[in-house]
Amino acid sequence: MSTTVETARSSVIVAIDGPSGTGKSSTSKAVAAALGLSYLDTGAQYRAITWWMLTNGIDVSNPEEIATAAAKPVIVSGTDPAAPTITVDGEDASGPIRTQEVTSKVSAVSAVPEVRTLITALQRSITAAATGGIVVEGRDIGTTVLPDADLKIFLTASPEARAARRSGEVKGSDLTATREALIKRDAADSGRKTSPLAKADDAVEVDTTELTLQQVIECVVTLVEGKRVAA
Repeated sequence: MSTTVETARSSVIVAIDGPSGTGKSSTSKAVAAALGLSYLDTGAQYRAITWWMLTNGIDVSNPEEIATAAAKPVIVSGTDPAAPTITVDGEDASGPIRTQEVTSKVSAVSAVPEVRTLITALQRSITAAATGGIVVEGRDIGTTVLPDADLKIFLTASPEARAARRSGEVKGSDLTATREALIKRDAADSGRKTSPLAKADDAVEVDTTELTLQQVIECVVTLVEGKRVAA
C-alpha cells in the first residue's frame, strides 16, 4: 500500500454529537487516542467563552451584550487527546470552565448567533489544520459545523443513565436534580434557533444506555475503521 493511500485513509474526520451524559467526551478522546487522530471538544469552547463573559462582567441574560463582546476573547484549543487543553487570552481555562456557574449559563451564551458563528469558524479552522484526521465532539458538528464529515455518530442514552453518570462525576450531587438539569439543557439546546442539537440524517445512532464505556469506544473504533477501509 502506498504512503499516499495510507495518509488518505488515516485522515478521517469524525463528528460525534449527542446530549450531555452519553459518554461523548470520554469516547471521543479514547477513540482519537486509539486511532492516532487529533481531538476537539467543542463544548469546552462554548464553556470558555461563557466563562470569559462571566469574569468580564458581561450580562449573559442579554443577547445583544453577548453578541457585542463575542469577538473579544482569544480561545485556543489543544488537540492532543491524551492531554487536551484550552486557554482564553493565554490563561489556562480547563478548570474554571467546569464550574456549576458556567454550566448553568453556557446554553444561553451558546444560543446567541454571533457566538455560534465565531466558534463554528474556529472549529472549522482547527479541523482543516488537523491533516492527520480528527475526532470532533459537540452538539451540532454533523449538522452544521462539519456536514461533510467522513463519519457522523450520534450518541444517546436514557435520562436516568445520563443523570447517574453525571452524578457519579460530581461528589454530593443530587440524582433527581441532575436529571432535571440535563433535561432542561436538552430542551434549551434542541430548541435554539441557531444550530440546534440534532441528529444528522446520515449519522449512525449509538444508544449507550446499556453499554459500558469500553463497549462504546470499541463500537465507535469499529465504525471509524470501517470508514477508513471503505475510503
